[in-house]
Amino acid sequence: MRKLIVKALKKPFTAVVFALIVGFILGAVALAVGGYDPVRAYNYLFTGVFSSTNRMMQVLVDAVPIIFTGLAVAFAGKTGLFNIGADGQFILGQITGAVIGYYVPMPPVLHPVFILLCAFTIGGVYAGLASWLKNRFGIHEVISTIMLNWIAYYFMIFIVNMKSVKVPGSQHSPEILSSAKINFFSREFRSTEEGMSFVDKYPLLKPFVQTDAGYAIILMIGVSVLLWVILKYTRLGYELRAVGYNRFAAEFAAMPVKRNAILSMFISGGVSATGGALLVMSTSYYITMLGASEGYGWDGIAVALIAGNHPIGCIFAGLLYAGLKFGGLEIQSRMRAPTEIIKIMIGVLVLFIALAPALPRLAERLDRKE
Repeated sequence: MRKLIVKALKKPFTAVVFALIVGFILGAVALAVGGYDPVRAYNYLFTGVFSSTNRMMQVLVDAVPIIFTGLAVAFAGKTGLFNIGADGQFILGQITGAVIGYYVPMPPVLHPVFILLCAFTIGGVYAGLASWLKNRFGIHEVISTIMLNWIAYYFMIFIVNMKSVKVPGSQHSPEILSSAKINFFSREFRSTEEGMSFVDKYPLLKPFVQTDAGYAIILMIGVSVLLWVILKYTRLGYELRAVGYNRFAAEFAAMPVKRNAILSMFISGGVSATGGALLVMSTSYYITMLGASEGYGWDGIAVALIAGNHPIGCIFAGLLYAGLKFGGLEIQSRMRAPTEIIKIMIGVLVLFIALAPALPRLAERLDRKE
């Protein structure tokens, strides 16, 4: 029995399972202390997510931007850098999607591609600036990226408040052109007789028609796999990981450490900004002043930690995170319970994931005792 426990403790997945169990237990305690039935609340949590295909698809749609910021943080983390600025890079992606999506008319196929390329480049340059500051002046990327977050935040508010951008009588920019939208089916199609008859004829496609599902989901999976392949199977990925494992050993091996650091942050920032552009092109269709405070980049940090900085793991961690947030809204609406309880669960989850390195040490102690 002890051997099985030791073997389990050495596996990274054990830390995730342990963190989930503790998170749900403490969430139940918080619900009970607040005067709410934990069993009933968790029933609403799970049924709120899994009760229909539409709800499950919506969780997937909600997870896309969180997964992109998680990928950005995870990629930088694999190379020894801590990209706290994913939120600012994400915001710049939103601005790019909204501005080019409305003010630069293009053919339907080329328009989204052009927006994504611009967003990736702008986000990459913005993140690369933090790495350049570290190489040139020794400024830690945590400090510089936090400051860059605020610059991006207020820049978004400035853009929305411009007379040429702000829609009169509102707090948002104009809706992007239809050529820039990447949904499988348009929102207008859902409410038409043609759309309703289409759902009746093809019931399996109902979640794709009645939600904001689109090509962003396919791009999210593709980017996750691409980053994993780059890190694991390419020379570039080997050099980037080598810098992350031991910067001094990489320098001794004549690897271009400073160049790789800038390249790593460029890719990380580009991925985060791509997520922001995809959010505008598939869900929001415009930017608002409140949109700058949604905190997708901060959620991405939690996703990356839960996934252990693994690109493929970010998909599942993002789905878990989005599912908890979506189910938490169900608890709030059905039981009038505060959503802070779900945030407590997520916080505990991240905390115990951070304690994961202690589990292999515990396994070693059990081995020695045996």
